[in-house]
Amino acid sequence: MRWLQSGTRRDICVLLSGAEDAELPAQTLKTRLERHYDGRIEPRQFYGAIEELERKGFLESRTEELSDVYALTDAGERRLRDHYEWLQEQLE
Repeated sequence: MRWLQSGTRRDICVLLSGAEDAELPAQTLKTRLERHYDGRIEPRQFYGAIEELERKGFLESRTEELSDVYALTDAGERRLRDHYEWLQEQLE
């Protein structure tokens, strides 16, 4: 589960999983993450996390007009669910 060692990567996946259409434009995703953290996230940190998730095959992107839109892949969803189950076990 090393891919979730970064809280930013983990939280990006959580936000995408819970999104209404299971996908979000980059700026919306970044804004929601900043609201959760109650602070600004440097673009380099945000896009570095996105790139790493894409490189590992956990996110996919497409371009819609002027925005990149991101969604979890099946592999990303499985890893997130595995992490969620692990959290539940630890909290019991």
